[in-house]
Amino acid sequence: MAGPAFRAAAVRVRVPATSANLGPGFDALGLSLGLYDDVVVRVADSGLHIDIAGEGSDTLPRDERHLLVRSLRTAFDALGGQPRGLEIVCANRIPHGRGLGSSSAAICAGIVAARAVTIGGESRLDDTALLELATEIEGHPDNVAPCLLGGFTIAWMEHGAARAVRLEPADSIVPVVFRPREAGPDRDRPRTAPAHRAARRRRRQRGPRRPARGGPDPAHRAAAARHRGPPPPGVPRPPPCRRAPRWWKGCGPTASPPSSPVPDPR
Repeated sequence: MAGPAFRAAAVRVRVPATSANLGPGFDALGLSLGLYDDVVVRVADSGLHIDIAGEGSDTLPRDERHLLVRSLRTAFDALGGQPRGLEIVCANRIPHGRGLGSSSAAICAGIVAARAVTIGGESRLDDTALLELATEIEGHPDNVAPCLLGGFTIAWMEHGAARAVRLEPADSIVPVVFRPREAGPDRDRPRTAPAHRAARRRRRQRGPRRPARGGPDPAHRAAAARHRGPPPPGVPRPPPCRRAPRWWKGCGPTASPPSSPVPDPR
């Protein structure tokens, strides 16, 4: 395959914050939120120039170590070749180290921008391959899936490949985020289940029938059923209150209950 050609014009990508590990959907259920990072990428004649405004402007590296740049490079390799130079402008609004998917946003922004700036990029890297590439960089698809697809997503691994479906949340559900004042990387915080147990149970959760509208097609439902299993031990459950939220963010420093109470079925 011949090396790719690149567009002269800049491309703009907007990616949302996300919340994953919702309720029993450990490493499976994710939701995109109404908070966005904007990234502009243009192919240059040489070098690498990065301008960052907003979150992380004082701490993020402005070289090849930046996660956005590393994701761009990985995507360009998958697309067939690297450009001679890059100019990148980031307007960051997603808080860093708060469990709102800032890393997934950087990954998705990078691979989507690389595909967009590459002529014929969609034929070289389709949407399925985009999800698999983002998962390869991130390690699991529960945050990158809602970042790429939007809405409410169910993600899982099937035969070693990442899969995800999007459902539309009900209009009555409005996420409310309680975030800590101090930042702290998720990897430095203990998960609600030991890592080895979580890995065995990854992608085994069934997607809820509510509050999403509709559902995955029968083929996806069958795939999810094959990975069905109990939730990981230690996942915190809502308190036994008649008007308590029915789902919470399962790990990370941010808690995310829904704002509208669910009537008790009793």
